[in-house]
Amino acid sequence: MNASISIDIGGSTTKAVGFTQSGDLLGTLQIRAGDPRTSAFGALGRFMHEHSLSLADLTDITLTGLGSSFFTGDLLGIPTFRALELDAIGQGGLRLAGLKEALVVSMGTGTAFVRAGESGCMHLGGSGIGGGTLSGLASRFLHQTEIPALAEMAGRGDRAMADLRIGDLLDAEIPALNSELTAANFGKIKSSATDEDMAAALFNMIYENIGVMAVFALAGDAVRDVVLTGSLACLAPARTTFDVFNRMQDIFHVNFIIPPHAAFATAIGAWGATKRGHSGKQ
Repeated sequence: MNASISIDIGGSTTKAVGFTQSGDLLGTLQIRAGDPRTSAFGALGRFMHEHSLSLADLTDITLTGLGSSFFTGDLLGIPTFRALELDAIGQGGLRLAGLKEALVVSMGTGTAFVRAGESGCMHLGGSGIGGGTLSGLASRFLHQTEIPALAEMAGRGDRAMADLRIGDLLDAEIPALNSELTAANFGKIKSSATDEDMAAALFNMIYENIGVMAVFALAGDAVRDVVLTGSLACLAPARTTFDVFNRMQDIFHVNFIIPPHAAFATAIGAWGATKRGHSGKQ
């Protein structure tokens, strides 16, 4: 079997995707990132093992992400290409969502905002709020660093035990201010708040701020679709927060989309760049 493998070497995780010669998705893989070289070769070797591939089966490898800068030349004698991460984010998000134009938000260790369309991809900016924020604060205050475990905790919690919401400040509903909106993150921590409640509020703070920044990024733009990608997009608390945004179209006027395989959007976009001839040879 001939296959192409694309590897996104990030700050917290390394992701690999494989495609058949006909362009069908062969599989996905995610491992923790440490040393970029170790994690890239580890992801490559594990992917090949899980899918019974040999070096002779690989037609090419594409690298992207910050860690790709540690590599020059071909890997293991396989033609190796490098795709610009921001282009990979944008094109991967569009491909997964089946859209021609969108704001693609990559939620990784930090967060990147990429306006993607048929004319190309433009980096609108970034934020230091992301998975690194979640891990750091949770480690310090909840003594938990495993993000899947934190997501489970959040699912059992109630952020209303920690967040000050609009509804807490009003005697009557104001049409332009939905009572579910947050007035101040962690602005009303009750003495009875549990770690689960704090985890729910922590996830919400991160997602809510990313969502608001996405809304601001599209100010004056006719595009209303926001594609959420990265590992954080795949967690249950993400759907909880962004469902609230989507229910408030009269306030935010955007449509948040979490597509299948969202965690692997950048690796998928990098593979697409290679096939379109938009990536560079190492």
